[in-house]
Amino acid sequence: MAVQIEGLIGTHGILPIEVKLQELSNATPNKKYWFFPSVFWFSASDSALLWVCYFGVISATSLFIDRASSVSLFVCYILYLSIAFAGQDFTAFQWDGLLLEVGFLAIFLIWGSGWIVFLYRFLLARFMFMSGVVKLASGDPNWSGLTALNYYYQTQPLPSSFAWYAHHLPQWFHKLSVLGVFFIELIVPVLMLIPGKFRSLVALCFVILQLFIILTGNYGFFNFLVIILCLFLFNDRDVTSFLSKNMVKNIYLRSRFPGPKAHIIAVFFTAVVLMVCATDVWQASTRKQVLQPLAMLQQTVKHLSIINNYGPFAVMTTIRREIIIEGSNDGNIWFPYHFKYKPGNVEKALTWVVPHQPRLDWLMWFQALDKSPTHGWFISFIKRIKEGSPQVTALLAGNPFPTTPPNYVRALIYQYRFTTPQERKINGQIWQSNTPGIYWTEFYSQNSLKSEYSP
Repeated sequence: MAVQIEGLIGTHGILPIEVKLQELSNATPNKKYWFFPSVFWFSASDSALLWVCYFGVISATSLFIDRASSVSLFVCYILYLSIAFAGQDFTAFQWDGLLLEVGFLAIFLIWGSGWIVFLYRFLLARFMFMSGVVKLASGDPNWSGLTALNYYYQTQPLPSSFAWYAHHLPQWFHKLSVLGVFFIELIVPVLMLIPGKFRSLVALCFVILQLFIILTGNYGFFNFLVIILCLFLFNDRDVTSFLSKNMVKNIYLRSRFPGPKAHIIAVFFTAVVLMVCATDVWQASTRKQVLQPLAMLQQTVKHLSIINNYGPFAVMTTIRREIIIEGSNDGNIWFPYHFKYKPGNVEKALTWVVPHQPRLDWLMWFQALDKSPTHGWFISFIKRIKEGSPQVTALLAGNPFPTTPPNYVRALIYQYRFTTPQERKINGQIWQSNTPGIYWTEFYSQNSLKSEYSP
């Protein structure tokens, strides 16, 4: 995050956090601190943004030397919660919420209560099961017709170099893979109820799915985090069987056994999680409001990302559109702003950058799905390019106007598809694009930007 935070939310970034805090400055202290819980109320300078990232790394590293573990985990949670709120659109991904939920539970994990282990298992089951349910509940014919993976590898946000090969696998393999996804996401989580070594097979199914996603796409730390959750499905015997006797003895001596207070807190939090999840299910099935105390509890834990809703790829995107931003000094000759990772230049090879997540590249994928370029972050991004902000252009692969910013900026939209094996053999390209349309263009004015869209 440190390598991109200044360009995203810094003083000269796309969505400056200072502006957001200024908008909330006139609210009452209770309201503004609750609505926007963040350490950046103390300082929102670029240096403060970087130091929060650095302190997060230091706190996480301290866990490896077993120093003040509960304090370090609490600091990690608070710092990432601050970044999640400060990042606005750039930190609104499901895995940001998942990391916060996992991190909050970790604060209590070192107390040694089995209830926290249960909550981790419940979180994993809930995540996987919800991921499957939303695919069926969405009514998307591509999921119900087993054709979703005909498009997925090509239309996902940041495909890896293996995605092209996966896309050209036989149709029977794609359909069989969709059935496998449904089996792993809908059936396998229920099998977690069976105790014993059977859970090891459940973990193996989950890990295989995540590894295949990692192999063919770039989803940051998301899939690695899910794999870590799978570790909670293994019993101590499963793990210690791979370790030496001295290591097992050392682990036992350093283990912490829960006292009555730890059990009470763990049981209480377990009750809260189950109550909120039951409330979500009841609301979704009945469409009715719950009692005010339950509603407040539900709102609180979700606002702080202690409990979240999950469900990636509920509807499969079938057409890939890419926005190409260009600048010009005379309105006739245009030069493109290439991104580091997202598809643009059809001759550029696909990259594999996990666990790093280039958040601007990711949001450009979502922006291309929207026919109206009205998102505040996108308009601000265009303005920063016109200003020549070095923090923002550093997020890109290069700046075609290194000395002075362009007089004009426009955004074209293309439809992309993977080349066929025959096409790639001829020209060596992975992508094929069509004739562009105008997504956004300006009629030059000193203080205003005007846009138009052509489908």
